[in-house]
Amino acid sequence: MNELNQKSDLVDRFLSGFSKFESQLNGSAGTIHNLRKKAVESLNINGLPGAKNEEYKYTNITRAIEKKFSFDQVNEVPSVNTYDIAPFRIPDLDAHVLVFVNGVFNHELSEFGDDPGLEIADLSTAIKEDHEAISSHFAQHADYNSDAFVALNTGFSKDGSFIHIKAGRVIEKPVVLHYINVTKEGQVHNYPRNLVLAGENSQATIMESFSNLGEYESFTNAVTEIVLEQRARVDYYKLQNNDENAYHVGTTQIQQARDSYFASYTFTTTGSMIRNNLNIDLTDEGCETHMYGLYLLNGKTHVDNHTTVDHQQPNSFSNELYKGVLEDNSRGVFNGKIYVRQDAQKTNAFQSNKNILLSDNATVNTKPQLEIWADDVKCSHGCTTGQLDEDALFYLQSRGLARDRARALLLYAFATEVLENVKSEPVKQYLEELISTRLHKDF
Repeated sequence: MNELNQKSDLVDRFLSGFSKFESQLNGSAGTIHNLRKKAVESLNINGLPGAKNEEYKYTNITRAIEKKFSFDQVNEVPSVNTYDIAPFRIPDLDAHVLVFVNGVFNHELSEFGDDPGLEIADLSTAIKEDHEAISSHFAQHADYNSDAFVALNTGFSKDGSFIHIKAGRVIEKPVVLHYINVTKEGQVHNYPRNLVLAGENSQATIMESFSNLGEYESFTNAVTEIVLEQRARVDYYKLQNNDENAYHVGTTQIQQARDSYFASYTFTTTGSMIRNNLNIDLTDEGCETHMYGLYLLNGKTHVDNHTTVDHQQPNSFSNELYKGVLEDNSRGVFNGKIYVRQDAQKTNAFQSNKNILLSDNATVNTKPQLEIWADDVKCSHGCTTGQLDEDALFYLQSRGLARDRARALLLYAFATEVLENVKSEPVKQYLEELISTRLHKDF
């Protein structure tokens, strides 16, 4: 076992749970289940990341969930109606909507019409029908041997979505995946898995939204694989507006082909412990990637954003901007890595992380990194951490604004640099209202 990981009682609990999970599959076999078993074997051999693991140095999610969850209970899927989920919907957003309650696809609450350029199915159905794309791409991009939580998700993967944007098609309506954990009766844990294939010259917007309803703890371990073929364009949003009892580990794995375009937007406001992994492989020439993140934290919320961009071929571009506002006893972590391989000449790669601390007890650990093997590149990285500018506060107060309103206005301006990149107007308005409320700003 890797000395940076640990083989704990928690791993044994997962192994026992997998045996029960297998028995519920009614003898399911084939390629997908073989991958499940290989992933669980990898988890058994490698263990879960411990405190000495550099990648999880500031976020010991293993210890947190070991203390909070037994993982013995069977998830119940409660009855939920349209009224229950209304607060989690984005107003005025015309979209294809898939709803998952406690990790299980809810067909009655989902709304996705017929679009000749779009194929949507829940993952369990796609697996049963042995869809060719599933066997070709499932677990082929997110590596379960290098990340224990990807292994855990792969082992228990059953529910989720399969989305195929057909070649040459432009999908006007975004595809929104709502994950709602209903914890009114007890703890919930689930492992949603998504596979998105964007065909050659296609264009689409994918959105994932995570919410909680209830007072008990929830643990979500999600993996989304997005494959972009030549000249495909995908905008991807991840919205996390949970509560203080939500524990989340999410991995988004991107595979970009020649001349493709990908942009990600990650917004996090609340949760107990959140870990977001965003891994992007630029496997061919002419790829373009943008990454935007905003985390607004208070209480004891802990959010860790880990990003990796791997430039493998020439003439590609990546730009990354993550910003955080932290108060009370919250903690933020940012670790961004950019790799420029020897063949990736003429690469432009830029990375920035900026943070504002609003209390003496708030903490941020930030580590932007560059590893470059090519010599004809333009790359930069940097980070800043500080407090609000007292001179700017004084200036606004001298113009008649109360201190709290002046403070909120400056923080909103700080957040706007990320928000202004959002392309969908309903999504931007929704986020503006969410951020305004979060920053105690009353328009």
